[in-house]
Amino acid sequence: MAEQEISKETEHKIGQLQMYEQSLQTFLAQKQQFQAQLVEAESALGELENAETAYKIVGNIMVMSDKKELKADLESKKEMFELRIKSMEKQESQVREKTQKLQSEILKKIKND
Repeated sequence: MAEQEISKETEHKIGQLQMYEQSLQTFLAQKQQFQAQLVEAESALGELENAETAYKIVGNIMVMSDKKELKADLESKKEMFELRIKSMEKQESQVREKTQKLQSEILKKIKND
């Protein structure tokens, strides 16, 4: 039984599929980073509510900070992380759709050859 040859077009689509899968891996890693930073910001905001004095880490030292300013800064960071996660999820969804479509095309082509 001879080996089945794959057309150049199918090879190209398989290459695209691999790139999409790498993109998905990258999105997942970035999203996990942002989620960890979001949890950290939420935790800091929770601790800040009960604190009488507030400190901010600057470089390798902790500096006393204005509680209101620190809270505003943390809330801003939290919002930014939420937006980034939402954006990553949207991009991830689009790439997943393209990946599924491409997988279907490749399987259909291979079955028909």
